[in-house]
Amino acid sequence: MSLLDLTIRNVKRNFRLYTIYLFSMITGVIIQFTFSSLMYNEDIMDALQNRGNFQTGVAIASVVVFIFIIFFILYANSFFMRQRKKEFGMYLLYGLSERQITVMVFYETLFISAISLVTGVLLGGLLSKLFGMLLMNLMQYDQVISLSFPVQAMLSTAGLFFLLALIISVQSYIMVNRVQLTELFHAKQRSEKPVRVSAVIAIFSLLLLGMAFALISSGKGSTFWQDYATWSMIAVTIGIIGGTYLFFRQFAGWLLQALSRHKSYHEGNTVLWTSSLRFQIRGNTLNLTFISLFSAAIMMLMCFMTINYKVQFDAVGRNLPNHIAFQSLEQATNAKIDDLIKSSKHEITFHLTHEGLVVSPVTDMHMAVDNPEYYTSDILLVSQRTYNELIAKRGHKQSVKLQGNEAVTLSQGSDFPKRYAPGEQSSFTVRTDTETTFKLTEKKDYAYLGWASDPEDSMIKKPAVFVISDAAYQDMSGHADTKSFEIYGIGDARNAEELSKQVHAIVTQTPGAYYSSFADVYSKQIEGSSLMLFSSGFLALIAIFALASVIYFKQLREATDERQQYSILRKIGVDNRQMKNVIRKQLLFVFFPPLVLGVLHSWFIINYYILDSVQGFPGLTGMVWGIMGVYFLIYLLFYVSSTNIYYKIVNEND
Repeated sequence: MSLLDLTIRNVKRNFRLYTIYLFSMITGVIIQFTFSSLMYNEDIMDALQNRGNFQTGVAIASVVVFIFIIFFILYANSFFMRQRKKEFGMYLLYGLSERQITVMVFYETLFISAISLVTGVLLGGLLSKLFGMLLMNLMQYDQVISLSFPVQAMLSTAGLFFLLALIISVQSYIMVNRVQLTELFHAKQRSEKPVRVSAVIAIFSLLLLGMAFALISSGKGSTFWQDYATWSMIAVTIGIIGGTYLFFRQFAGWLLQALSRHKSYHEGNTVLWTSSLRFQIRGNTLNLTFISLFSAAIMMLMCFMTINYKVQFDAVGRNLPNHIAFQSLEQATNAKIDDLIKSSKHEITFHLTHEGLVVSPVTDMHMAVDNPEYYTSDILLVSQRTYNELIAKRGHKQSVKLQGNEAVTLSQGSDFPKRYAPGEQSSFTVRTDTETTFKLTEKKDYAYLGWASDPEDSMIKKPAVFVISDAAYQDMSGHADTKSFEIYGIGDARNAEELSKQVHAIVTQTPGAYYSSFADVYSKQIEGSSLMLFSSGFLALIAIFALASVIYFKQLREATDERQQYSILRKIGVDNRQMKNVIRKQLLFVFFPPLVLGVLHSWFIINYYILDSVQGFPGLTGMVWGIMGVYFLIYLLFYVSSTNIYYKIVNEND
């Protein structure tokens, strides 16, 4: 019998063992091919405004997805190799060399990869239309996506999975060479010893987790993060990772030990489901720690990307609040631009010509704005009347009322906007031909002019703007240079890219002239955030399948090892209902703590470091809980399916 014949018989004989492996490979091919095909879909390319950025983003994301698939499949392969050690021992005993076993495994991998590739490409092609429509919906583009099987995507997917087959073969060869023949025969006969637990270390694990949660909940404005950011980050990392590890290594073992000492321990079925858990703690600590941290990472990834996507629609308008705004030029040039806008398909909703005073700061700009490096070096002073006129046109409730030397600084994007109480107002001095000191009554997260923009380079810098009282503006008018701006509101500003390019070309003929357009950034931001959310969804999908595989393989191995113990329980009279109850409780102890810790880790970080930064955007907290709720339902499905698989395995005939 040739190695190829032996390989085919082996796959047939172990088909159930290969089912999850085959399913994992098919899933990987579907995701890789579907994702790659987006880059070559002509309908999608026609709809995009920034094709180069999209193709670069998809290429990078494809590499990340494939790397994730590699680790996912390698984990599955390492499980199969451990499960088949006794089988390989028989092959070695019958005279097969390690090289021949590796060749046989390579044939098996090629066989499964071929099936996965054909099936995955067919299903991926069918799903590419659905995912393409989903991507267009995220980008809010009304584009019909046709069904396609791009040759480039098929060739790249086939090449990547052939490379994966080679990597798997190398891993298999290493694993076969590192194990002795005697170990192969006794690979499944090893038993774990209960880990030694300490009440002190168990409590210490809770203290580590508590320390991490306390530091996170203190907020980024606290002394810990302002003055000791590096040490705080190290402490949180140690607290989360070390605390989680010790929680499962010591606290879980200590809790099970405490249950075993309780007077009701031998009542009911407590002794049945806790006894095996005590022996599994040593081997499960890393798995449970990984599941907790991995769950937290999945939830944080999806929450962050979804929040980023939701915020972008409103954030573009906050960063560039004017549909078109530019520094006033010569009268003839201004008239030319005005005629150009009027002749376009975009209706003019309003047109204002506003004036401001250009002054130099004397006081450190950090007092007025966050990240002064993003702002121009000079400050533009606008009067209360001028500012409120524009705000009324926008329909925003951001008007101000000032008197005397009061001023409001516009620090759009500030993490710490603040309204100063009387007596707490900071002094800020500016220079014209003389120095003037203002009392800052508020640092407002709002923009009057917004970022200067470019159709190609997006956002560049933003003017530093103070709003001052009409009386103060009048007093300073003769002591500072003035600068005027033309501000337009137009219809369908989202699709004004072509108009913006034409206006920008005219304005930039004057070096250093300010220009800002909503359309320059909108398509880039929306397409970019949509692609990031879309890519994250694919990564999360792969991650969930990887997590499911970790859980499935762990339960499959433990159920197989404990089949004899459950056989004894059946012989002493434990019925099926009681056995299912024991399995449910045993697996609940394995599933529930990682889920709780994963949710806690992700919620604390998301709540105190993401949601706190976007408090002005409604509905985000509910969305975060919705994502966590969906993850909980998926995790619940894992639990139910694992209990069923566990029960079926332990009830198989020996």
